[in-house]
Amino acid sequence: MNKIALIIQREYLSRVKKKSFLLVTFGVPLLFIGMFVVMIYLIIYQSGLSDKKKVLVADESGWFAGKLHATKTLAYTYESSYTTAKATFIKQGYDYCLHIPANLQNIQLISEKKPNTIVRGAIEDALSNVAQAHRLSEAHIDSAIVANAQKPIKIEPRQLTETGEKDAHIWAAYSVGLIGAFIIYLTLLLYGAQVMRGVIEEKVSRIVEVIISSVKPIQLMLGKIIGVGLVGLTQFVIWIVLTGTLLAGVGVMGIGTKAPQVSTAIQESQSKSMAMSNAEASTLADSDMGHFLESVHSLPLGLIVVCFLFYFLFGYFLYSALFAAVGSAVDSETETQQFMLPITLPLVFTIMLSNSVIINNPDSNLSVWLSMIPLTSPIAMMIRLPFGVPAWQLALSMLLLLLGFLGTVWVAARIYRVGILMYGKKANYKELMKWITYKE
Repeated sequence: MNKIALIIQREYLSRVKKKSFLLVTFGVPLLFIGMFVVMIYLIIYQSGLSDKKKVLVADESGWFAGKLHATKTLAYTYESSYTTAKATFIKQGYDYCLHIPANLQNIQLISEKKPNTIVRGAIEDALSNVAQAHRLSEAHIDSAIVANAQKPIKIEPRQLTETGEKDAHIWAAYSVGLIGAFIIYLTLLLYGAQVMRGVIEEKVSRIVEVIISSVKPIQLMLGKIIGVGLVGLTQFVIWIVLTGTLLAGVGVMGIGTKAPQVSTAIQESQSKSMAMSNAEASTLADSDMGHFLESVHSLPLGLIVVCFLFYFLFGYFLYSALFAAVGSAVDSETETQQFMLPITLPLVFTIMLSNSVIINNPDSNLSVWLSMIPLTSPIAMMIRLPFGVPAWQLALSMLLLLLGFLGTVWVAARIYRVGILMYGKKANYKELMKWITYKE
């Protein structure tokens, strides 16, 4: 244990003292806060970031003349002749020429450059509103009655608990689950790759031959894995503290007072977003920042944080052991490609399913199985936790991950003890199986 502790100390201090570590550790929170401030600024003042587009309308139907009202981004002018409008709209400084035939078929938006999709959507909405009002008027139907009839029905999600009904806080559960899973996904790949590169560097430089004379290969491998893992934990702690401090400072500086304005801007932006479903956009539009933070606090944050640390640590240990075994089996980083796909495929597969299958069906058979398999449980379980996971499933998932870590370390150590001193011979899967079965 003393030898492992020395290796851990060496791996930890050699990385923490690097300028790159200090730059990333202290620069990431500053970059994150900077992006946050810029995002808030762009949301609040997005209307002033682009010039108002001028549209010359050639309306041959007579439905729209004088009824298309100017907005923050669009201004309308009318021309009776389409031929004249098309020939002169660029010279007169207009951005678009809108041709509306008498039969309302094949309406065209003409411009010198490719039309902006957002502008096109805004004009389509304006035309649809005017056309709907015109048709209702011709049918002698009160548009107010129709608007009231088309008013959407919204459902408030409630959760029945032992203490009674409470807000389900679905949007907060979505956000916390996806963020936690994505952070674990990135860190497993990032720090696992660091372990692999460290093993390759020591093997190529022949330093490992000197180290192996004093320690066992499994001691060297464990010391390297734990040392790099502690570096990751150190970065996490610093990031959390600095991010929380900087966010509090940003709020004191007055950005927090813009919350209602930001909320309104987010509602307008998200309601038009094609990337979100109608239910998600409606949920976000109905909540402001204060309500969202309250929803986050209503989640079992203590359990989520503890589970996050557990799944990060043992998920990291499991994958880092595999990365270390790969690093010991090759002589350069370019030779690792044949072994990397089978290792990273479970992570990629799970993260691809996280935003669709798992997040929308956290209690499905597929989601439960993915949260039990050690290679996929660090991501799948983090997504399921905010929605509530039975205690026995969480305990079984943790136990299987722990057993998977021990089994992976045993296999990786048997590959590591042979591969770390093997030079000039390209390993394949058949060769790795032989190394695993070699006797001491």
